[in-house]
Amino acid sequence: MADTDTVRRRKPEPKTALTNEPGRDTASATEDSEVEEIIRPGFPPHSESQNGGKKKKAPKRRIEDEDESNPWLLDILRVISFLFLASCGLSYLISNGESFFWGMSHPPNYLQLEWWKSQLRGPIYLTPAELAAFDGTDESKPIYLAINNTIYDVSANRRTYGPGGSYHVFAGVDASRAYVTGCFAEDRTPDMRGVEEMFLPLDDPAVDNKYWTPEELKQLKRKEMEEALKKVNDALKHWVNFFGKSKKYRFVGYVKRDKDWLKKEPAPKLCEAAGRGRTPRSPPEEDKKKH
Repeated sequence: MADTDTVRRRKPEPKTALTNEPGRDTASATEDSEVEEIIRPGFPPHSESQNGGKKKKAPKRRIEDEDESNPWLLDILRVISFLFLASCGLSYLISNGESFFWGMSHPPNYLQLEWWKSQLRGPIYLTPAELAAFDGTDESKPIYLAINNTIYDVSANRRTYGPGGSYHVFAGVDASRAYVTGCFAEDRTPDMRGVEEMFLPLDDPAVDNKYWTPEELKQLKRKEMEEALKKVNDALKHWVNFFGKSKKYRFVGYVKRDKDWLKKEPAPKLCEAAGRGRTPRSPPEEDKKKH
């Protein structure tokens, strides 16, 4: 009796004569070699004729065929993706975590076109009069300032060094003296003569003659002068390094002057604000305790 869940259908194999056993007829051999095919209800037997004689390809095979048909497109997409990710990573490293997309507020010099131009051109040499033309008044020109005879481009901070800015007094000039004395208006000059006075004590004969002999006072003043000159040098060096090591401001060149230019200029006086901090020489600590 036929099973209700499955229907067995016999599919005859091609008729071939079996000659291994004598006397066996063709019909009997065919029956023994028939293969059963189990058909589930609702699923008709597979037939190539139902698909127009073509077999359906597996999904994996179809993807492989599509890949083979568009090899260049996929390779290009892979390369573009790699370059994009590499660019983001490189931007992050160079900007110290500031941006993935090269949006740095102060890009390093080697990423600036003007820096490469200056490297190919070399340093420029400007006279004080020529330097004055780069004070920011003409917006078509960059803003230059000089310190210790070295010129820097500070156009990246035009709001500060341009007209109306808090440090506009430094634009278009070498005002090395003002960086130390703090007298921006009076000391817009590179002449550093006499600046050390701001670090020297005031003479007071009544006190000096009481605690030191003339020879001791002479040696003391020599030591005080050495310390004062060192303070001037350190103060100026601080600002020289500030501009020289800045990622924001670019080295341009040097100020061109005559070798004996200082001899032609009168020595400037110490500005009032700088001199205001001077005090009389203090007595030795031991003598202070005695008195």
